[in-house]
Amino acid sequence: MTKNIPLFLFHCKIEKKLNSKTLKAYETDLRQFKEFIGKKDINHIQKEELKAYFNELSKYASKTMKRKIATLKAFFSYLEFEDILETNPFRKVRIKIKDHIILPKTLSITEIEKILKIAYSIKNRISNKNSYAYREAIRNIAIIELLFASGIRVSELCHLKTTDIMNNFSLIKIFGKGNKERIIPITNKATQSALRENYKVFKGPIDKHSYFFINRQGNQLSQQSVRFLVKKLAVTAKINRHITPHTFRHSFATLLLEEDADIRYIQHLLGHSSITVTQIYTHVNERKKKDLMTLKNPRNMISI
Repeated sequence: MTKNIPLFLFHCKIEKKLNSKTLKAYETDLRQFKEFIGKKDINHIQKEELKAYFNELSKYASKTMKRKIATLKAFFSYLEFEDILETNPFRKVRIKIKDHIILPKTLSITEIEKILKIAYSIKNRISNKNSYAYREAIRNIAIIELLFASGIRVSELCHLKTTDIMNNFSLIKIFGKGNKERIIPITNKATQSALRENYKVFKGPIDKHSYFFINRQGNQLSQQSVRFLVKKLAVTAKINRHITPHTFRHSFATLLLEEDADIRYIQHLLGHSSITVTQIYTHVNERKKKDLMTLKNPRNMISI
C-alpha cells in the first residue's frame, strides 16, 4: 500500500487529469484503508477483509461510504491493470448501499429578494465612493447576483477569470468538476450590470491576477469569504436557517424546474455528469406539488 498509493495518485493526476480536491479525497480514503489492514501484503487481501472494512465504513453517511468504496475499487482496478495485483478481490464482492434521499434546502423567491435588497442597500448607504467598503459592496452584489442567476458552485465562482466572462458580460464559461467546460448565458440586465461594475472597480488587480473576484489584498477571493458573505447577508435578512452558496444553486435548479424547464437543460446548466444527480430536484418539486394541493386544493373551498 505504501508504495502503490503514490503510483495510483500519480496516474489519477497525470493520466485521468483529476483535480486536486478529488486527489486529496482519494489519498484520505486510501490512507484510511491502509490503517485498517496494517502491514498486510496487497496480494493477500481477500474478500473477507473487504467486507470487514465495508462494515467499518457503515458509520458514515451512504454517500460518503459509496465514495470511499469507489476509491478503493478504482485503486484495485489500477493495480490489476498494471499487473501489480495477481487477483482483484473486488471481483468476488457484491455490495449494495441504499441511498437516503436528503432533499436539498432551498430559498424562496421572497427570501432571495430580501438578501439581494440587503446587498444593494449596503452599497447605497456608503457615501464615500472611493472607499474599499464601497468597492466591496459592489463585489458582494455581483457574487450574490451570479450565484442565483447561474447556479454556479462556489469553487467555480472563485476560479472565474476575466477570459471566462464573454460577450459583454452576457456569457460565462465555467470549468466544473473534472475540468468539464460549460457555457452559461447571463440574460438578466441587473446581473450583467453587477458583473460589469465589479470589473470596473477592481480592474487593476483583476487584470493583474486574471481572477474576476478579488479580496482586500488584491488576490483571488477565497471560497470561505463567499460562505461568510452569504451567511452574513442571510442573518441580516432575518432568514433563520443555515444558508450557504450551495443553497443558491439548489434554489436556482428548483425554481427552474417549477417553471417547467427541461431537466436535461438544468443538468447542463449545473454541470452534472449524470441526469440521476439532477433528478434530486424532482423530489423537491413533488413536495411543492403536495404543499400546493394541501393549501390550494379547490375541494377545501367546500365545507361538506
